[in-house]
Amino acid sequence: MTDMTTLATKLADLRLFQTVLIDNEQKLMAATSDNTIRERLDGMLKSDRENLTAIDKAVTKLAAAAEPRDITQKHAESVDKMMNGSELSLYDKFFQLELLKHQQVMTGLVLHKVGQTLGDELQDAMEPLNKVNFENRAHQEVLKGVLYFVGTREIAGQEPDMGLWASVEQGIAALKGAIGSAAS
Repeated sequence: MTDMTTLATKLADLRLFQTVLIDNEQKLMAATSDNTIRERLDGMLKSDRENLTAIDKAVTKLAAAAEPRDITQKHAESVDKMMNGSELSLYDKFFQLELLKHQQVMTGLVLHKVGQTLGDELQDAMEPLNKVNFENRAHQEVLKGVLYFVGTREIAGQEPDMGLWASVEQGIAALKGAIGSAAS
């Protein structure tokens, strides 16, 4: 079944980029001395490791393992090269991480929708992605705050208003509330 093969390949792509996210979060934790940002990254890292397990559950439930596409592997290598290189500033690297998070959210949402479209068995197989999608979306909000801080420091050479973290936390709490309501 072509749909199943395509779904399995896209799931393998999602898994590959989840490992790329984990690797880059570790690198960015080492690259920043800001304790608040390090704490946020540590929380994302723990969550993303759990999310990798959830993705693996979806792969197992699908029972149609596949390898990531060549283009996806090349993209992952390109991201790795950028993140390890010196061409990008810290702000640029955090921006790349946020873009990867967005890619993961959209890919996960599409895969979940495909599972719903193709039938109950596939919907059940893609169900573990729900948690991954919502957590990655919350991570985007955290990264938005990180980008404000790192960007302001890098561009203006000054500290941004600390009230920004409070608004980021409020946004995350609202998102988690919406997730809780949707789940129940």
